[in-house]
Amino acid sequence: MKTKYLIIYLAFYFSNCLSAQRLGYWQQEVKYRMEVNMDVKTFQYLGKQVLEYTNNSNDTLRHVYYHLYYNAFQPGSEMDIRLQTIKDPDRRMIRTFKQGTTEQKTSRIADLKSNEIGYLNIQNFKQDGITCPTKVTETILEVTLANPILPKQKAVFTLDFTGQVPNLIRRAGRNSEEGVALSMAQWYPKICAFDFEGWHADPYIGREFHGVWGDFDVKITIDKNYVVGGSGYLQNKNEIGHGYQDEGVVVKHPKKQKTLTWHFVAPKVHDFTWAADAEYAHDKIIGENGVELHFLYKKNGPNVEQWKQLPEKTNQLLRFFNDKIGPYPYKQYSVIQGGDGGMEYAMCTLITGNRSLPSLVGVTAHELAHSWFQHVLATNESKHEWMDEGFTSFISDMAMEEVMPNPNRKKESTFKSSYNNYFRMVATGREQPQTTHADRYDENLVYGISSYSKGTVFLSQLGYVIGWENMMKTLKRYYHDFQFTHPTPNDFKRTAERVSGAVLDWYLIDWTQTTNTIDYGIKSVEAKGDNTKITLERIGRMPMPLDILVEYTDGSKAQIHIPNPLMRWVKPNPNPEMVWEVQKPWHWGIPTYSFELLTNKDNIAKIVIDPSSLMADVNKDNDVYLKP
Repeated sequence: MKTKYLIIYLAFYFSNCLSAQRLGYWQQEVKYRMEVNMDVKTFQYLGKQVLEYTNNSNDTLRHVYYHLYYNAFQPGSEMDIRLQTIKDPDRRMIRTFKQGTTEQKTSRIADLKSNEIGYLNIQNFKQDGITCPTKVTETILEVTLANPILPKQKAVFTLDFTGQVPNLIRRAGRNSEEGVALSMAQWYPKICAFDFEGWHADPYIGREFHGVWGDFDVKITIDKNYVVGGSGYLQNKNEIGHGYQDEGVVVKHPKKQKTLTWHFVAPKVHDFTWAADAEYAHDKIIGENGVELHFLYKKNGPNVEQWKQLPEKTNQLLRFFNDKIGPYPYKQYSVIQGGDGGMEYAMCTLITGNRSLPSLVGVTAHELAHSWFQHVLATNESKHEWMDEGFTSFISDMAMEEVMPNPNRKKESTFKSSYNNYFRMVATGREQPQTTHADRYDENLVYGISSYSKGTVFLSQLGYVIGWENMMKTLKRYYHDFQFTHPTPNDFKRTAERVSGAVLDWYLIDWTQTTNTIDYGIKSVEAKGDNTKITLERIGRMPMPLDILVEYTDGSKAQIHIPNPLMRWVKPNPNPEMVWEVQKPWHWGIPTYSFELLTNKDNIAKIVIDPSSLMADVNKDNDVYLKP
């Protein structure tokens, strides 16, 4: 067993080494060793951490920073005040009550008592055995190093920590509405990411994350009746039992024994999460490519039958993602009831479990897809949240079409809800560019649509721009080239350019860095002798290539393609069964464009701009001409 994990680790290591050689790329490296002892009555825990930190940058580091996420769950914290001041606070984090005839809302964090708040306190911080000065600013620990860490050098940090799990679920917390005791995400002092942009010591106010790749060795001591699931590989399963043990092994714990110590190892991940409950049922199957799929859920919950059907559906999802993106690189994945909705973590997810089967499969599809788009391709979620959320939504929507087919759903509607959400956001006039930091959105609604829906449309619309086959090839190439790194939007754009041959800088800029919209229209259709003159107009700021379908009165059809000269490339015929007529390019600076059809106007029954509906034109009303 240990040999198998060594092989997995070496594969990760050499893959990362090869990736890191591209164009001078580098990333920091960490190795965590942690021991934690959880008191299930008080929800308080004691921990020790040893962190080996390798500085692969060309900078000399004189300070390091850690995240202390649980400190956000305190009255008066930045997350608390944000909930009280944002226009549309997260409904999971607020309490609604009547004051007279008026409905009032208050932050649930503000109501927490001293034994209900979350906290993470650090003691005895040392660098290579030397005590270091520390300073805590709410959710960030700043450490002044005893000795600078030079480029390509290592240091070992040791610390003790005490924590209390908040009596409120926001991803992490205790006593969920479904009765899960412990959802242990963001539970340990986590070193902040340092990369080519510098330190990313963002305070936690309920949004996104960015972590450092490394190895985790974690020992969790907890009441022996509790079942634990989470990141990594359980090293002592035949001592633990609870359904993890090898086939035929019977594990009995002495009656006098009050606790068990669970030992997990998670190689090449950038986070470690676990959950625990005394009433977990535990199912396991061996899935695609020998991956162990674990399912932990409340054994007396109302949806046990749905959970029993989830393993096979999850394996089908795993197979789909392996095929469309690339092979899942680990040998374990756990779907665990917990949290406050659905949230992805390394080698596991926490999801609420009281759902119908379609909903249960749907949330699992999304969170499992994050194993590719965040936990192997680790974009900085705080800055580029649309990449992991949008790409995940895109591929999980496709997966659901295959795994949970709905005969009443039209094939072309796979991404319809994402387009509709985007159009709704544009209509409000309150859209912000996707380059907005995840914490800086004025409204949760705009953040959600921008990251999930507009992020989805980025990919589906790219399929329109460069062709669907090229777009799907781009996903695979992107995964192959950038796995176990922290790719940026430009990395994906350059991958699409390498695959297709098109220049796509204009697409990345207009779609993600501005709120420019796409709006083309058919201005006129006029007879010109025996021919017909078609005049189009560009109303929106964003340039696009145009696909136009012409239907004739005799039933025949033709496709007209107008290239975008910014691409320096012409898209191949997406439908070889029809004529593909490539016109001269339409330059952005010219607001109108005309071309002629070599036929009488009376022979034209219909003209449609973008018959695929994959171009996010904000006004479809002017995209169609019908014969009078």
